Amino acid sequence: MTRPALRHISLKMSVFTGLLYFAVASLALLTSRFEGGLAFIWGANALLMAELMTARMRAWPRLILSCMVASTIATALFGIGALAAVPMAILNVGEALVVAYICRRLGVGRQIAASMRELCIFIFALAGVANVLAAIGAGLVVSILLGGDFPHIWLQWYSGHVLGGLICTPLLLILLQGEVSRWARQARPIERLEAFGLLSAFALCAWWIFYRVDYPMLFASLLPLVLIAFRTGYAGSAAAIVILALIGGTATMTGHGPLRLVAASIPERIQFFQFYLALSFLLSVPVAAELNSRRRLIRMLRDSEARYRAFAEHSGDGVVNLSIDGIIQYVSPSAVDQIGIDADRLLGQPAVDLIDPEYRPFAIVTHRRALAHPGEAHAVEFRPNRPDNDFDWYEMLVRAVLDEQGRAIGVISTVRDISRHKARQRALHQAAAQDALTGADSRRALQEKLDDEIARVAAGGQACLLLIDIDHFKSVNDRHGHAAGDRVLVGFVERLRQALRGTGSIGRLGGEEFAVLLPDVDLERAERICEHLRTRVGVRPFPLGNGEDIAITFSAGLVELDGSASAATLMEAADKALYAAKGSGRNCLRFAA
Repeated sequence: MTRPALRHISLKMSVFTGLLYFAVASLALLTSRFEGGLAFIWGANALLMAELMTARMRAWPRLILSCMVASTIATALFGIGALAAVPMAILNVGEALVVAYICRRLGVGRQIAASMRELCIFIFALAGVANVLAAIGAGLVVSILLGGDFPHIWLQWYSGHVLGGLICTPLLLILLQGEVSRWARQARPIERLEAFGLLSAFALCAWWIFYRVDYPMLFASLLPLVLIAFRTGYAGSAAAIVILALIGGTATMTGHGPLRLVAASIPERIQFFQFYLALSFLLSVPVAAELNSRRRLIRMLRDSEARYRAFAEHSGDGVVNLSIDGIIQYVSPSAVDQIGIDADRLLGQPAVDLIDPEYRPFAIVTHRRALAHPGEAHAVEFRPNRPDNDFDWYEMLVRAVLDEQGRAIGVISTVRDISRHKARQRALHQAAAQDALTGADSRRALQEKLDDEIARVAAGGQACLLLIDIDHFKSVNDRHGHAAGDRVLVGFVERLRQALRGTGSIGRLGGEEFAVLLPDVDLERAERICEHLRTRVGVRPFPLGNGEDIAITFSAGLVELDGSASAATLMEAADKALYAAKGSGRNCLRFAA
């Protein structure tokens, strides 16, 4: 829920606020000031606090000046005299300024009873800071200028201003922010009728307590207050407090009600009534604030669930909710389509059963990581557990679901079909692993196989590497063209492949240079294989495609793999042997040193 915007206060509105402040202050001085002392009821500062907390800060000087003038005049005319009017005005506006500043700085919204946090900050600013200091100032001013007991003056100012601010400020904020009219517009007719009935019944209850009963029944109003807080919320609670203040305050000031049984003066009874009113406020309004927060949270959760449902039911990705133990609790329609099993049969089943056994350990680890690291998303790729899964691949993105205490209570998984992506990956890998012209392994693919063979030899195996270079191949391109040369290369690899019969891997290193990796072969057998290859290559000429044929031979260098040597070292040794074969007249084999 967004906060109400700060109000723009014009000069006319500032003057009107000053006039209203003067009227409220004058009424308090005329009705609750006894024996020439301070007023026992002071709600004027609540008006200034509410204005400052809802207005833009550039309007603060106008509001402060207007209310300061109003306080000075009211105190001079109806209070303790002109001599103390200015100091008391400074204390009054200073109190309101401190409360508003602290609340604004600590991020309190313009509805201080909208949550327990904001209400506690307001009470701290009002009762714990502003009025402690202001009461000290008032006690000094009054005791020095007029004489009197400092502790008594301090307590009288503190109780009157704290109780007045605590009771009136939240109510004024409700009015200034239009909460009552907003509630009236948004509430259904039945809700408005219920609120009217509850407040009317509460007014009768308050009248009965203060005018018709001869026993101290102040507690009887508490239950209806809580009921109103539950049923009507923040605005209804505020209205009930106003009703209680009007009926109970009038009765107390005129000598009626249960407080007449208290052996005290009228001012002391009024002060006691303010405590009662403040306690009633602290009982009902915080309950309404907490309920308001919960309603807002429920509304947000409902909206969030609606968005989640819309996403889950219309998204191409499947959504699966799992318990901590990996049991399926919810599956979206798209997930059902992907899995191919009815939702009724999926619910309550272990999700891991849907995954190919080869990939289950990875999925289990990902599930545990998500629970152990809430707030982080974890991904895993897997194949489904079904017979036709040769080309089916899925990606699952897993994130923990937390409860109110921040503990993981399950996971939500987004499942996406990545079969096409994997097919493209396979195609790209295959293209990168094969020479486009001859179909032999690419240089990188052969390098990977060579590294694997070196590791196997280091574990106790045998293997040899044969480097081959077609003799005088450049003359083929020069005399017959590159198309003819390509035909020779393709035919050359095909004859090598036929001769090897799957016992080795052929890789093209570049141009007319090739490598043959021979696993499980020693030097003696590798030599025989090389001679067999030379025989098969030279058994008949290669057709060039233009009606001509050409005989081909090759030179070779042979090295036995060593598990302690690097691939680069072995390639270099075989290359030196190849150059030795070329230097020996070509069409021969030489061994690496």
